[in-house]
Amino acid sequence: MEGLFKVFNIASSGMSAERFRLNVISQNLANSDATRTEEGGPYRRKAVVFQEAVNKSLKNEPDLAGVKVVSIEDDPSPFRMVYDPNHPDANEEGYVSYPNVNVLREMVDMISAQRAYEMNAAVVSAAKSMYNAALNIGR
Repeated sequence: MEGLFKVFNIASSGMSAERFRLNVISQNLANSDATRTEEGGPYRRKAVVFQEAVNKSLKNEPDLAGVKVVSIEDDPSPFRMVYDPNHPDANEEGYVSYPNVNVLREMVDMISAQRAYEMNAAVVSAAKSMYNAALNIGR
């Protein structure tokens, strides 16, 4: 039974990580036209970095424990430059720096995160079914 609970923990860590990723993606989409931020300049796209989570077992050996969010990093790609001399944030040449957020890419990332979340939920459901089946064997 210990292995079954391990499956629940791994799948739930994946679901938590993907939910976090979806929040960052929605933040990127919400700021896709923000030319001014508190830090100055346009909004810079954020990306989530995952890493496998490893615990030490009782035998002091690595034991997989799922996935965890390590950091949120700024995307270093250049800003979009749009010619709009009437915009209040236009530079001397009349160009405005817009965020480096590509809405199409964010939508693809959103679908990917949603599918990964659903797959982890399916693993939880399958593990729950196996657990119930194992309990019914003892009856």
